[in-house]
Amino acid sequence: MPIINFKPTTASRRNMSVTDYSVLSKAAPEKSLLVPVKNKSGRNSYGRITIRHRGGGNRKKYRLIDFKRQKFDAPGTVLTIEYDPNRSAFIALVQYEDGEKRYIIAPNGLKAGDVVVSGPTADIKPGNALPLENIPVGTFVHNVELYPGKGAQLARAAGNMAQLMAKENGMALLRLPSGELRNVPVNCMATIGQVSNIDHENVKIGKAGRKRHMGWRPTVRGSVMNPNDHPHGGGEGKSPVGRPGPVTPWGKPALGYKTRAHHNRSDKFIVKRRNGK
Repeated sequence: MPIINFKPTTASRRNMSVTDYSVLSKAAPEKSLLVPVKNKSGRNSYGRITIRHRGGGNRKKYRLIDFKRQKFDAPGTVLTIEYDPNRSAFIALVQYEDGEKRYIIAPNGLKAGDVVVSGPTADIKPGNALPLENIPVGTFVHNVELYPGKGAQLARAAGNMAQLMAKENGMALLRLPSGELRNVPVNCMATIGQVSNIDHENVKIGKAGRKRHMGWRPTVRGSVMNPNDHPHGGGEGKSPVGRPGPVTPWGKPALGYKTRAHHNRSDKFIVKRRNGK
């Protein structure tokens, strides 16, 4: 998917780019697969801000995505490739032989009119979903389940893919997009191919207003605040943090501080962490 760069007619246009959406369907989304979403603007049930810098943005509806792909041995025809405001990847509307329609994450190269199948006997081609035990070693996959039947949780963002490295003792070794090596049960489902919209990471937002349309409010650096507002604030001119490391407004370590549980149950499945240790 190419990137469109604008002519520098204004200062913000000079650094703005968008994905070329010309290959996507112009049709409206499937109404039966739309669910309304309430914008909480970072507030909890008490109305207090628990996630800062959120609010506003364009209204959008959630598309129900089939992450489980449990409609086995039923060929489905791709009707459209569509934009999804809730994720970076594109989605594909699939209609099965019995008339049922479902959305799936569109792999790179999938087009309207293609046929996709899920099940142990499906062919190894983009868009087909199989258990990991039926996928050859070395294949690139996405939409990978962590637990059988729970639905895909790994490699779902635009341009992502995991590689199947080995299979033994009922586990499949995957190299994830982060570089982490992780074991996953071989009866977990995975979809062949790479997630669509691979140029998403190259898009430049270009101006603050476009970020507001996405539902993000301004972020202010702590170093430009007053000392009563942030631990990094105060001082004459540009001042250092004044602490062993950067912290949040509430004094907790930030920027690189590990928040993962020290004795997580799934630690035993991680062969190599993404930081190389």
